[in-house]
Amino acid sequence: MGIEILSLLLVAVLFGALALGLWVGFGLIAVGLVAMMLASSAPAELVFGTKVWGALNIWDLTALPMFIWMGEILFRSRLSSDMFSGLAPLTGRLPGRLLHANIFGCALFAAVSGSSAATTATVGRMSVPELTKRGYDDRMIIGTLAGSGTFGFLIPPSIILIVYGAATEQSIARLFLAGIGPGILLAALFSGYTMIWALMNRERMPEREPATSWGEKLRAITLLGPTILLIVAVIGSIYAGLASPTEAAVVGVLGALILSAIGGSLDWQGTWEALRGATITTCMIAFILAGAAFLTVAMGYTGIPRALAAWIGEQGYSANLLLAALVVFFVILGMFLDGISIVVLTTSVILPMVLAAGIDPIWFGIFLVLVVEMSQITPPVGFNLFVLQGLTGRNILYIAYAALPFFLLMVVAVALITIFPEIVTYLPQQAMARN
Repeated sequence: MGIEILSLLLVAVLFGALALGLWVGFGLIAVGLVAMMLASSAPAELVFGTKVWGALNIWDLTALPMFIWMGEILFRSRLSSDMFSGLAPLTGRLPGRLLHANIFGCALFAAVSGSSAATTATVGRMSVPELTKRGYDDRMIIGTLAGSGTFGFLIPPSIILIVYGAATEQSIARLFLAGIGPGILLAALFSGYTMIWALMNRERMPEREPATSWGEKLRAITLLGPTILLIVAVIGSIYAGLASPTEAAVVGVLGALILSAIGGSLDWQGTWEALRGATITTCMIAFILAGAAFLTVAMGYTGIPRALAAWIGEQGYSANLLLAALVVFFVILGMFLDGISIVVLTTSVILPMVLAAGIDPIWFGIFLVLVVEMSQITPPVGFNLFVLQGLTGRNILYIAYAALPFFLLMVVAVALITIFPEIVTYLPQQAMARN
């Protein structure tokens, strides 16, 4: 069987499995089994057992359930409401005023949750009623929240970066550091756009709220203190070389438990729900990773990745042209699959092409996450759109329209990190130089 026909057949099997409603993990395993049966005489069951065990028995992956657990604890604590209350007085004088609380709130919560959906749901649960009550424009409330909620993918400790690092055997610590610069860039772009919009649409902004006193601002900073302390403890320990990502995750869980206990929001019911939620999410991700690991080795037997890499080399495509094509590819794929599934589904095939084009795999990881972020706010399967639909009761197409400017700003961010790759690579390089 020719490699072209085999490729088309495997694509058909994958989409057929997903169309039947199979879990993504089962779909990946099914494609791997078909590939092994058609392209290799090796015993599929032995390859499956060996590869899955090897893929999941990785020390760095132990950070995954810990960061998920940390996010679940904070999701159920007072920290999130304190964070919004702390940001509100500090953003009141900026053009766009409390709309910035959505952006900065999502950035801060992303830095302690690692999840896009959790970030959107937590911040939105507090901000949407408050901003609506104060008369802010509905589209901007939804748009800022939809766009900023995706920070959970990019700003460390990002769960999807851990998944990418495990799937591609890249340093998770370096990926975390690489995500800081683009995360700040994206927050700045969103905030800048909000300021410009507010200045150009003064009639759609509510009346300016009474000025806050220095005492109120000081109290606001005090409320933000625990969140900032947790971020410094987790990210700072990695950057300073004091802890591995796994050890930093343990620090994050302990910090989240302590802060919840001090805030009086820690009880046995909440602790049990947080642990249960973390277990379910971790099992789901681990199952997808297991399927992806088997598919990766099966694809190796077929020779498809090698043939694709060779084809790319023969075409003489520039790195930028390849990246432009991948942006379109990932955005289309993101219309039908969630972010983690996209990453584990495509890396085995895409990475050889990327490496053949001379692209840094750490930089490509951040590029991939940025593009996957776009998929979170594109219908029909945009997870953040579903979360916001539940929060606002609005039609999903209306929410997607409100999020469109922020989707375009993500495209700008992708262009900027392509033109200036140092935005991504500076911190990882500095960390390597220190070690």
